[in-house]
Amino acid sequence: MTSTPPETPRQESLIEYPSLFPIKVMGEKVEGLVHAITLIARQFDPAFDASTIELRESKGGKYLGITITVTATSREQLDELYRTLSTHPMVKVVL
Repeated sequence: MTSTPPETPRQESLIEYPSLFPIKVMGEKVEGLVHAITLIARQFDPAFDASTIELRESKGGKYLGITITVTATSREQLDELYRTLSTHPMVKVVL
């Protein structure tokens, strides 16, 4: 008798959509970094408010931490946003 393995239920999201979702982006402190991150945020959240951006310099001043808060509407949107940010040449880390 052959038994089929039980199906693994798809994990439920712990995020309720839509919701405000903070994302931390880090890169070298260079001209245009904040503007580039703002443009990407607006691609995925047309209502993104750039005045909510929080900036934090590293101790030595070489790096800049940028916190953006987007309105998350789906897991797919967030996954694609993370991919886009992570592959940007000015970005070192996305959390």
